[in-house]
This record gives sequence, C-alpha cells and structure tokens, in this order.
Amino acid sequence: MADLRIEYSACNACGNCIRSCPVNALYKKGNKVVLEENHCILCGGCIDSCPYEAISIKQKRSETINRKKTSGIWIYAEHKNGIMHPVVYELLGKGRELADKSNHKLTAVLIDGESSHWAKELIAYGADRVILCSHALLESQQDEYHFDAMTTILEEEIPTIFLFGATSFGRSLAPRIAARLQTGLTADCTRLEIDDVCGYLYQTRPAFGGNLMATIMCPDQRPQMATMRPGIMNAKEPDYYREGTVKRVNYKGEIKPRIEIIKEIIGEKKKSIGDASVIVSAGRGIGSQKNMKLVRRLADILEGQVGVSRPLVDIGWSEYSHQIGQTGAIVRPQLMIACGISGAIQHLAGIADAKTIIAINTDPEAPIFSVANYKIIGDCVEVLEMLIRSDREKQN
Repeated sequence: MADLRIEYSACNACGNCIRSCPVNALYKKGNKVVLEENHCILCGGCIDSCPYEAISIKQKRSETINRKKTSGIWIYAEHKNGIMHPVVYELLGKGRELADKSNHKLTAVLIDGESSHWAKELIAYGADRVILCSHALLESQQDEYHFDAMTTILEEEIPTIFLFGATSFGRSLAPRIAARLQTGLTADCTRLEIDDVCGYLYQTRPAFGGNLMATIMCPDQRPQMATMRPGIMNAKEPDYYREGTVKRVNYKGEIKPRIEIIKEIIGEKKKSIGDASVIVSAGRGIGSQKNMKLVRRLADILEGQVGVSRPLVDIGWSEYSHQIGQTGAIVRPQLMIACGISGAIQHLAGIADAKTIIAINTDPEAPIFSVANYKIIGDCVEVLEMLIRSDREKQN
C-alpha cells in the first residue's frame, strides 16, 4: 500500500502536477494544491512533472485484504452503441464455470445510461446477479466516468475475482481499478482456472513475445483481477428461464473529466478476422512481400480473409489486425489454408478451433502439419499460383 504526499514547504503551487494528473485527483484551493485521495491511482505522473520535488509516494507495509470480506466472481459487461461486446458472453461462460467449481455467485456489472434492458440477457447467459449503475453521463464509453462509477460500486462490496475483456476499453479501465484497490492484474489471459480449495485464480498468458506461457497468481490481495482475450473462450447457450436478481447502485456523476467529447464519428466497421469462415494465411515461407498479392487473390476467390503469422507483422508486410495467434487473433474458420507457416506454438494456439486446415510447407517436419487435416509438401507460392490459375481457367 502507498500514499501520495505533498511537501507544502517545497511546493510552489505551479500547477504542473494538476495538468499531468490523468484522473483529476489534484486541484487548486487558494494557493495550495490539494489531493483528492479517492481519485488518486498512484500513477506517479505528478511526481515526474514537479520541478520542486515536492511530491512523493510513501510506501506502507502491504496489508492483506481479509478474504472473508470479499465474495463472488464479477465480470464487467462492456457495451457500446446498444451492442453488448461478444467477449461479455465469453466472460459469463468462463465465470459460470469458475463459480460452479468454487461455490461462488456470479455477478455481471453493468454501467449504463438512464435505462437498461440487458439484465435479463446477462442472467440468461449465466449471471446470478446484475449490478446496475445507471446515469446519463455513463451512456458514453468514457473511462473516467466508468472508473468513478466502479469506485462507487466497490465502496459497498469487493469480489474475490473480477474479470474484464481485453478490449481497448477494458485495457484502460481494469488497470485503473486494480491500482485503486491496490491489487494485481494479469492482462491478456488465454486460460483461467481456479483452485477450489484455496480459491486461487490461476491466470495463464503468453510471455516473452508469446514464446512461452506464464501462469500467474495473486495470493494475497483481493480481488484477483484479469483481462481475457476475446475469442479464447466459448459462450454458453442462453437459458431465458434462469432467474437472478438486480441490484441498483446510485451514481451521482459529480466528477469533471479531463476530456470532453465534442462529437463522435463512427467509421465504417471493418470485418474482423476472428469472425471469418474462410482464411488464407501466410508465414515467412511466402518468400517476399510481393507474393502477398497471391494470398489476397486466393482469399478473394474463396470470399475469405487474409491472415498472417507474427513475423510478417514484425517486418511490416501486413497490419496487426491480420495477425493470428496468442499475440494476435484467435480464429475459428470452417476452412484455413496456411501458406508457408511453420507453426510456432503461439500460432497453433490461435488456430486450434479451425474446422479444416490445409497446410502448405516445404518442410515435411513443420509443426503446422501436426494439426493439419490436409498436408501439401511443396513451395506455397507455386501452389497458390496453380490454384489461382485453375480458378481462372474454370471461369473461362
């Protein structure tokens, strides 16, 4: 645990710290800079910005939260523009599994605008309870408001486990909450298991660039927090006869955020490779960047999408949005054609649920062949040219 301290004998009230604070925890009152302790996340930004070295963080002896004061498994129900994010249903599926094994109740936390119709849906997908915090200010996906609302909720009760989707919003909100509660957070998990005896959550995620898997525990502090990669887990079938409870939390919305949204422009939604039913993917065996046009051409013929292994993203031959694997997208296509992909462990984990895999590689010992339904030992460029030529002849 730690406290932020201001040494007023050294402070000149210049305001640098106020401007650097991402959560508006500092403000001026007369000629003094004042700290709003409930908002401070101890990020240290104000310390770096102070030219007078008047701000410091004093470390306290870490105090273990009494586990008897925490209960239940919570998931954060992220939604935007009236659409629930698909990862929420995956979190509910995994949360239900963990809750049943550990004899906990599963709660979905829903932070919304003035009204919400999602409670019944969340209960159908496995929640025993929905905590609903509604306010007009919460309609926009602005993490300062959502963090403030979560602080209000957590003043009343703290869960044993709290799960978020590893989305752009979840990756912003979850660390704020973890810092506020002085607990640990494991990001981008690909597997979650619980010890039903001691209650430890085993959080597994790729480490060292995806070259190995690390299992992480948070033995002392609570809640045990993790973000989970979308597409990793399977959602359960909904049961609309399930019954649950709804707890409403009043949110006053008194904070003033640092960012004011003037206008939101919604761009054209791009197709996600995680939703593709057909994928033509390429690895280093494609040989050169110009050969990527063959991959794109075959994907167009099959009305599919292009995927790549991590090395092609690293060298700039493709965008990250096309990367497949534990450090990219988890895919479940009906058909996947892997061209020149050797099959590193992190890539194979990303295609484990593909229904049919056709692998093309010059190396007969390539790991990709261990998971392929059909194996072609040969130059993937030659095979691609042959397939494209065959389609052209068929069209003529």
